[in-house]
Amino acid sequence: MSAPRLRATPLPGIGVQYDLVTREDRHLSVVAHRDGARTVSVYRADDPDSCAQSTRLTGAEAGALIDALKPSHHSASLLYTTDLGLVAERIEVAATSRWNGLVLGETRMRTDTGASVVAVLRRAEAIPSPAPDFRLAGGDTLIVIGTREGVDAAAAILGRE
Repeated sequence: MSAPRLRATPLPGIGVQYDLVTREDRHLSVVAHRDGARTVSVYRADDPDSCAQSTRLTGAEAGALIDALKPSHHSASLLYTTDLGLVAERIEVAATSRWNGLVLGETRMRTDTGASVVAVLRRAEAIPSPAPDFRLAGGDTLIVIGTREGVDAAAAILGRE
């Protein structure tokens, strides 16, 4: 079986479009928008230039779809698991989150869950070891380390579904 044919095309001001042609010559595309959303499109079999169906997904919905397409132990948000039972996971702060604009310490995440935020990814910047007075913003991705239960509880605090 040949490797899938995948082409990436930059879309200035929008993001990147990824086009995949399957082994059955079906054309699929995903537009990765700069805001984290994704638009998934399926093209007609009889006319691969005509879109038959298109769906826009939020970043969280796209993450859930990735998890459904891959085994759970290969979750896109799971970074690392050790023999000590610790995991590191990416957790996004939604633009509509109650924590948007508040400081990290107000979440009481470490106190209540034992999980620690070891870095924050904001746009193209990584902020390591954010202090309790670090101000959260919608779209931030927090790198959280702890037990599976602690990280799940941290995600619940941050409002991830």
